[in-house]
Amino acid sequence: MRHNRPIIVSFSGIDGAGKSTQIDALCAFLRSQGFRWELYRFWDDVVAFAGLREKCIRVFKGDKGIGSPERPIERRDKNVTAWPVVLFRLFIYLADVLCLYSLLLKTSKTNTGFVIFDRYIYDEWANLPLQHWWTRLYIRIVSRLVPRPDTAIVLDADSLLANRRKPEYPLDFVQRNREAYLRLARSVAMTVIPPGSVGETTELVRNEVLSVLRSRNPSAVLSDAFSDMPQMNPTRQG
Repeated sequence: MRHNRPIIVSFSGIDGAGKSTQIDALCAFLRSQGFRWELYRFWDDVVAFAGLREKCIRVFKGDKGIGSPERPIERRDKNVTAWPVVLFRLFIYLADVLCLYSLLLKTSKTNTGFVIFDRYIYDEWANLPLQHWWTRLYIRIVSRLVPRPDTAIVLDADSLLANRRKPEYPLDFVQRNREAYLRLARSVAMTVIPPGSVGETTELVRNEVLSVLRSRNPSAVLSDAFSDMPQMNPTRQG
């Protein structure tokens, strides 16, 4: 099935919220339905000046990699809030917007039905000090330049449980980060999927994508296995 342009789905949320699990489940579902899709990981495929950012991480002297219950680590990157770092982020996030535009422009010329993002520009904004008016003004202005996904999904999660799954940052930062995502969801119109079991969350994500698909293509036909699923509704913000 071909669309005039791909349906863009982005996944955001705190570390340990289950983004990778839900992205894998959605990709498997789309494959089973015969859709073509592209998956982009924001940190790997979009961000500008990746080498410079890697050097900054080394300067902060934090651990690298992904934490696990068996191997907790202590990262120092997005939880660093010194003013020079914040100002640097304001600049570099604008460069990321340009990279995002370029990537989506290339993808729009292909026969891809869906473009799925593992994190989006919104995940960067969640690292900014949103308690300040000038940061919120920056987001309001820049959000007008950002390609808006057809559905921007925030996977909400209990901060303590998420931190146990991925012990990388102090719990107080994870709690603040979660509040930042919920605040962003209200200001830039994201869809919040509330905490739940893996199966419940998968169902909510599919329902959200199904809603977008049917609004774009009312004649879309899906397999009976999906059509017969009970319907649950996520929380729309904004």
